Amino acid sequence: QVQLVESGGGLVQPGGSLRLSCAASGFTLDDYAIGWFRQAPGKEREGVLCIGSRDGSTYYADSVKGRFTVSRDNAKNTVYLQMNSPKPEDTAVHYCHAERRWGGGGGDEYWGQGIQVIVSS
Repeated sequence: QVQLVESGGGLVQPGGSLRLSCAASGFTLDDYAIGWFRQAPGKEREGVLCIGSRDGSTYYADSVKGRFTVSRDNAKNTVYLQMNSPKPEDTAVHYCHAERRWGGGGGDEYWGQGIQVIVSS
């Protein structure tokens, strides 16, 4: 079965730390660019960060730059989102997304089911 499964969410205090995991089954993550998205109540889903498939290049939204870090462990077929110094505005359901594109406009993508992160004291 092809799927992405997030874990590690929950309640974290402002200024603390939390690590989200995104584990893939049924396909190899290192063939895919991985993005983390989030959706807060009443807001649209937004991109937080991403990591490239081969060169490991990364992109961070300004709102998380310097606080969040993305990494991948290909041996475990897992991508991680390390959240340091989270803020209440980081409270959202966080989603993992895997995307692969090839010539001719083809490709495939997968979404995780989402995991709640609440930043509160």
